Amino acid sequence: MEMDYASEFSMDRRPRKRPKLAWDLPQTHSKAHSGMYCGQEFANVTTSYGTLRVLPDHGGLSINGLAEKGSPQWRDDDKDGHYVFALGENLTSRYKILRKIGEGTFGQVLECWDREMRELVAIKVVRSVKKYREAAMLEVDVLQLLGKYDRNGSRCVQIRNWFDYRNHICIVFEMLGPSLYDFLRKNNYRPFPVDLVRELGRQLLECVAFVHDLRLIHTDLKPENILFISPEYVKVPDYKVMFRSPREGTSYKRLPKSSAIKVIDFGSTAYEHQDHNYIVSTRHYRAPEVILGLGWSFPCDIWSVGCILVELCSGEALFQTHENLEHLAMMERVLGPIPQHMLKRADRPAEKYVRRGRLNWPEGAVSRESIKAVLKLPRLPNLVMQHVDHSAGDLLDLLQGLLRFDPISRLKAHEALRHPFFTGEHYPRF
Repeated sequence: MEMDYASEFSMDRRPRKRPKLAWDLPQTHSKAHSGMYCGQEFANVTTSYGTLRVLPDHGGLSINGLAEKGSPQWRDDDKDGHYVFALGENLTSRYKILRKIGEGTFGQVLECWDREMRELVAIKVVRSVKKYREAAMLEVDVLQLLGKYDRNGSRCVQIRNWFDYRNHICIVFEMLGPSLYDFLRKNNYRPFPVDLVRELGRQLLECVAFVHDLRLIHTDLKPENILFISPEYVKVPDYKVMFRSPREGTSYKRLPKSSAIKVIDFGSTAYEHQDHNYIVSTRHYRAPEVILGLGWSFPCDIWSVGCILVELCSGEALFQTHENLEHLAMMERVLGPIPQHMLKRADRPAEKYVRRGRLNWPEGAVSRESIKAVLKLPRLPNLVMQHVDHSAGDLLDLLQGLLRFDPISRLKAHEALRHPFFTGEHYPRF
């Protein structure tokens, strides 16, 4: 078997999605000073999924005569408030910048060498803009709470440290591997085997159950925000394309050497008691109650999990759209009619999507192309059977529980973990 190894830690580059990236964050109490360390130290937690990659010490690297552990000269931020840096420079005397591994509206993510712990870390360097600094401090609060109760490995990313450097909140995380989305992309969007989907789904639901038990709602679950712990993978023959024309794809596909994952980006996490009437979730994974303005709670995460599992099985996002009415029509095409009691309660901005007690479709469609995009979608049973050779019945039953329109009847995370798709027991059915 051919062996190949990846070493990427990448972010959402999907052109069909709005720019809400992985590591996105949510008050800053600390006064910023040049190079001033004012963070809070966290224990170096060893996870149960294997040790992190450790490189030889990079301390000997020097840049233009700069002292080994000194700070670079002050530079102005760029016009958007992003920190300007050069590779090999320091963030405080402890961290040496090795490369940039992601960026988004919040700022940048840098791979750095932690001199003190002698390991690679990922540091989220937030823009020097008030709202992003405040959001970053809120994320720190959430990460602290998760870390406080995470005694058994909740599959949530671990915060190592945070500090304020030259007016940039910097959050230090353990270094992880590529996102599920990036893995799919490098596999030419070929689906994962159902047994791997089972393991990924189990871990994702364990994380969601843990977060929900703490009365928190993630609100932005998507493949970009789920990372493999290890970057290593193997290449195996893909017999489905082995005898096709080379133009149709390679005859090999990647499989991760380890299925262990962690969820990232708790910057949009909401507390149960907060107002829940604003728009949450990246478009493709947004629940119907969010679109209809009915308010949302824990079940919006469960809907996102259902969408993610379908994507892992099929290789493509289930609802590829950027428009609300089309999105709701796609839901009805795949899952059946939206309950009338939900449509009747739609808030004022969403009232235009409803007419005479039903979805205003196709009459309200913006174009014929939009109607065609909806009509080409298969029903959920056909979609599952098309991509899953075994366990299709159990997977379909699970997805139907995760993707129930009415959030009250949608499966809870702990209930989903007891489903036959994960347990192998074929009773009771949900």
